[in-house]
Amino acid sequence: MTGISAALVKELRDQTGAPMMDCKRALLDTNGDLEAAKRLLRERGMASAEKRAGRATTEGKVGYRVAEDGKRGTIVAVGCETEPVSNNDEFLAYAKNVLEAVEADGPDAAERLDEERKALSGKLGENIVIAGAARFQAVNGARIDGYSHPPANKLGVLVQVRGGSPDLSRKLAMHIAASSPQWIGREDVPEDVVTSEREIFANTDEVQSKPEQAREKIVEGMLNKRFFAERVLNDQPWIHDTGKTVGQALSEEGAEVLEFERFALAG
Repeated sequence: MTGISAALVKELRDQTGAPMMDCKRALLDTNGDLEAAKRLLRERGMASAEKRAGRATTEGKVGYRVAEDGKRGTIVAVGCETEPVSNNDEFLAYAKNVLEAVEADGPDAAERLDEERKALSGKLGENIVIAGAARFQAVNGARIDGYSHPPANKLGVLVQVRGGSPDLSRKLAMHIAASSPQWIGREDVPEDVVTSEREIFANTDEVQSKPEQAREKIVEGMLNKRFFAERVLNDQPWIHDTGKTVGQALSEEGAEVLEFERFALAG
């Protein structure tokens, strides 16, 4: 077949959203067979998606959903390469599909949407990835809350808290978003990590220049202020009142954090 009508090209484009020249090429390669052209476009889109797989995805959306009773929560992070694509209706619809799948069937459900991901990647011309997915189920009377940082919504948190008020759980989600803790309490930090940090501080010029009998105390102070206070949630300064730690804020309400997940699309 040597020629393809503009009407047929338009029909294929309307049905697939693929660029006009790609539609024309697919129709030429399939002798004007619309269904075969659609299949070919999908195959080519998936192939190009594989080629894009290594490209950085610093844009996208982090979205969460919490049940009205606070007993179940879901969070997903879907990455892309540019801000315009992160606000594209089809990208947003795909991200919503991922969230709903994870909400219904757990984090592994996101893998079921991989064909859809590849097809969308081919259509939009960007690497698209599911950067993270989690679902929490409340235990022992705990409450789940979440936060997504506006306006870009590239950073989000899901947290499970036992005790305290709904206002506290919301504030905790915001704090975790802002302060990026790695662990909840000191007891959660692997001992080899603490040992390594202690050795690093002990070997600094700042410590080595001090009298030997004072070094151990100095190292412990540095560990408290420069490691635990930065990376352990309960030791971090409470962003809503920096005169106290998160642990103190929790203690005042008789609350404790059971788990959290924080997803951020860096860029």
